[in-house]
Amino acid sequence: MARKVFFSFHYQRDVRRVVQVRNSWVVRRDGEAQPFYDKAEFEEAKRRAGGIEKWIEDQLKGTSVTVVLFGAETFDRKWVQHEIKRSYELKKGIIAIDIHRIKDPQKGSDVQGKNPLDYWYVEDNGRKTYFSEMYSTYDWVNDDGYNNLATWIEDAAKAAGR
Repeated sequence: MARKVFFSFHYQRDVRRVVQVRNSWVVRRDGEAQPFYDKAEFEEAKRRAGGIEKWIEDQLKGTSVTVVLFGAETFDRKWVQHEIKRSYELKKGIIAIDIHRIKDPQKGSDVQGKNPLDYWYVEDNGRKTYFSEMYSTYDWVNDDGYNNLATWIEDAAKAAGR
């Protein structure tokens, strides 16, 4: 089944790694991805009425899964946090994929960062359950993301009832 997916990531540091992940995804017959935006479009969104928040809402429409691609500095990025929060509120499937081992053509691999799903939790009877316990996390290189991304997305969508 074709899925529309929203990719959440830290643009400045990880865009070349993200392009590799996204390119592996869009060439597959099994899935469909949200249009990949470049920095110019993101910068333009800042200036429009409603700004980035509205742009994110528009991008999330019609998606069933949010894929958080995280590297060394993704954890505390304001808009990545917002995208995760909104995806949870909208009951999207969510997965996190560690991309620090993907070789940036200019800089090589990177240091590992914290999982952004560790930032969020739900509380029930005083017990915190972190999103990283609720949703799956993968390593693109070690878990063979190239061959498994479609399955991970489909599993996340089904877990969310989509």
